[in-house]
Amino acid sequence: MTAENVYLIINRELKSGAHPGDLLDLFEDLSLSERIEVLERLPENDAVLIFQEMEDFTQAEILRLLSEERARVILGTMPSDDAADLIGELSPAEAQIMLERFDEDDQLDLGDLLRYPEESAGGIMTTEYISLPADIFVEEAIARLREIAPEAETIYYVYVVDHEGRLTGVLSLRDLIASANGTLLEDVMRSNVISVNADLDQEKVARIVSKYDLLAVPVVDGRQRLLGIITVDDIIDVLEQEATEDIYRFAGAGEIEGVELTGATVTKIVRMRLPWLLISMLGGVISGSVIGVFEHTLEAIVMLAVFIPMIMDMGGNVGTQSSTIYVRGLATGEIERSEERSYFFREIKIGAVMGAICGVMISVITLLWQGNPYLGLVVGISMFSTICVAAVLGTVIPMFFNLVRIDPAITAGPFVTTFKDITGLLIYFTIASAFLEHLR
Repeated sequence: MTAENVYLIINRELKSGAHPGDLLDLFEDLSLSERIEVLERLPENDAVLIFQEMEDFTQAEILRLLSEERARVILGTMPSDDAADLIGELSPAEAQIMLERFDEDDQLDLGDLLRYPEESAGGIMTTEYISLPADIFVEEAIARLREIAPEAETIYYVYVVDHEGRLTGVLSLRDLIASANGTLLEDVMRSNVISVNADLDQEKVARIVSKYDLLAVPVVDGRQRLLGIITVDDIIDVLEQEATEDIYRFAGAGEIEGVELTGATVTKIVRMRLPWLLISMLGGVISGSVIGVFEHTLEAIVMLAVFIPMIMDMGGNVGTQSSTIYVRGLATGEIERSEERSYFFREIKIGAVMGAICGVMISVITLLWQGNPYLGLVVGISMFSTICVAAVLGTVIPMFFNLVRIDPAITAGPFVTTFKDITGLLIYFTIASAFLEHLR
């Protein structure tokens, strides 16, 4: 489809009330130069609507090539937090050029946002909020709300501040409308405001918003001065981003930032994935060495080889379960630092129960299959021990990395699997060697 056709379709559909997100696929099928052409031709408001639906890295790529006037209009229309995120994708020189296109007040606002870490509360907040003093009447507050509402990102919450800008209360739009004229805001506001510090990690902010079912949360500094707000749509983006990072790390694949999933080069993908495969390969070499050490045991009782894949797979499944649950518990805040000790011992109990059940079952199956009670005993004890150890490793390894402040999600796949394979084989062949005389 040509740029001309896409331009006509987008122009027509937006006028008829279509959501810009539904039209983005048409736009993304175009080449970069064609996208620029369409954005330059669309009415300003329509161009902004389409632009805001794109990923940050795509926005940055396009913004560099837009005309100065169109880039200024788009940036000036975007919410301050989104504009700051976009400018943060640019090089320092490019960011400075873009900032110069704003008036002095907007430059100060964006500069304040850009000085916070990208994944902190300050980095994702917007400065477009509504705040009013506590000593005005409800009717005056409503009048002011009508004036400033078009500039705010959300009007559902009205924040009450003192003369120094410190957050003292909050009330919802419903509270405001339901209050009688002549009532001071300080008489209807809620003074126990849920707020977050500007330096707080965005993942912890998301937990707070989820815990208290907020549509927005105010951001304050160390003196409780109101700096901005974080709206629920930004929290949804945070949750998606954090979940994506954990999934990639969990698989040992890594996330390639700044590019679409299907747009990453083969070299970049290999560079991200290969280190974890090499770790797994090293684990395989060590596992093979373990088998080599017990070569005489394996030669004496060839039937032992039949059960190697099963014992290793069962240990792998349990290790993955334990690490997944632990990492997920950390991510959602369900497992606090003070609870880790009790959680660890509970996981040992769970591993022991599952190991006992699986061990007894495989012992009976082996006895009925091979008719050798000692072989059944070896396989059963090995199964029990391997599952217990796998449950411990699946918890201890990510717990250790979390203790030394390394993201435990990266350990859940390669490290747990590698250590589990080695220990599982050691357990199996050590027990088999102890019963070797009875197995011949």
